[in-house]
Amino acid sequence: MTERKPPGVTFESWVDKQIREAEERGDFADLPGRGKPLPGLSEPYDELWWIREKMVKENLSSLPPTLVLRKEAEDALAAALAAPTERAVRRIVAEINERIDQGIRQPMDGPPLNLARYDVEQVVRAWRAGVARRLRDSAR
Repeated sequence: MTERKPPGVTFESWVDKQIREAEERGDFADLPGRGKPLPGLSEPYDELWWIREKMVKENLSSLPPTLVLRKEAEDALAAALAAPTERAVRRIVAEINERIDQGIRQPMDGPPLNLARYDVEQVVRAWRAGVARRLRDSAR
């Protein structure tokens, strides 16, 4: 669409003509999302929608690193308790303990970390108790 609007033609009718011709050529036929509702149409308008969308796509966070690590530790504990094997539990706890150690050794921005390493054996005992509980519940 590099041509200029001819003199004497209203802008609206010129644009409508350009759109109609593009539709006739099939320029809009295979656009992604064609025939689907616009995402977020029913939500209130947010001026920073594109920034939030970009942050989600690139897995970025606006939280301070200490709070991110706290959340990761919480998620890791939940993942360990839901793990299929004891080996997986030990691996998950070892990985998050290493991240916690790094956070303690190299102070991070944000509020105090206030995290301690997880006791691997204590998490394994909790995992075993959960497995036993699930087995009892499934036997009923």
